[in-house]
Amino acid sequence: MEWLYMHMPIAGVNIFWPGLVLIGFAVGVIGGFFGMAGAWMVTPGLNILGFPMAFAIGTDMAHIAGKSMISTVRHSKFGNVDYKLGIVMLAGTMIGIECGAQIVMHLERLGNLGSVVRWVYVLLLLLIAWMVFYDYAKAVNKKKKGITGEHGTEGITWYKTMHKINIPPMMHFKAAGITCSFWLPTMVSLITGILAGFLGIGGGLFRMPALIYLIGCPTHISVGTDLFEVMISGLYGAFTYALKGRIEMVAVFVMLTGAAVGAQIGTIATKYAKGYGIRIVFGCAVLCCMISIILKQFKFNAASAVIILGAISVICIVIIKVMVSGAANELREKRNAKNSAA
Repeated sequence: MEWLYMHMPIAGVNIFWPGLVLIGFAVGVIGGFFGMAGAWMVTPGLNILGFPMAFAIGTDMAHIAGKSMISTVRHSKFGNVDYKLGIVMLAGTMIGIECGAQIVMHLERLGNLGSVVRWVYVLLLLLIAWMVFYDYAKAVNKKKKGITGEHGTEGITWYKTMHKINIPPMMHFKAAGITCSFWLPTMVSLITGILAGFLGIGGGLFRMPALIYLIGCPTHISVGTDLFEVMISGLYGAFTYALKGRIEMVAVFVMLTGAAVGAQIGTIATKYAKGYGIRIVFGCAVLCCMISIILKQFKFNAASAVIILGAISVICIVIIKVMVSGAANELREKRNAKNSAA
């Protein structure tokens, strides 16, 4: 079965290449659907397949830069990108990524990078999963009581408190439909940038929930704007990790092959999914990723690989089903409208 393994010349390891293709395709589908590069699955996934942690982070950065370009262009056509908000967040993201990358290099010199990154991942994934499901439960409870806001039934509304910060300059973001202090998205981008540079991700895992819960963007605008931000941060992250010699380009090209197809599917599926539907699927994906990382930390490598690859396969199937059934309904409605007019 040696033909199933590909040698990575820079990292010096042999990798199960079908696993790379599956990760690339799945990250394209899931990233396009959730509005993030999906790198939060790639770094643990590459580490589980056999890459040293620093190479997993650097290779992940290079991969998300290419994949997020495809998804951003697609979302832009649907009007889901608030470019003004994305540009305001750029400076904080760049500074944050460099800070995170420097922390990684320091921990690598100390020799305990892998364990620290995995446990930080677990804590953050647990926090995000709790936030998503708590938000959903709160929204369902409000709906039963007939309580609705200006954006319909909402769960967590922390952004209303954040919008009371009146430190000038105040800015209006037309596509997102919000007005807030310039410093709110700037601080959010700085913190998510540090996490992105440290964990080897585009930051969408944290930025997408932050755009919804802290800044107050509608879900579909959060998806598109986050991908725009991920594209820029991914390019800078790839540049800085390339200078440090921690990118395996062979793996990047293998994963991008699958991601190019998957990103188109995931982006189109968002057109047919409801806001809370996207969030619940996202929460399930986060929990599966967290469990696989914990198993990897305790040396259950086979079980860890099965869970991460199995979870992303199931989620991809769900997203593809959303796209196919949504497109079929749309075609049926158009046909009925045409028959009625005739």
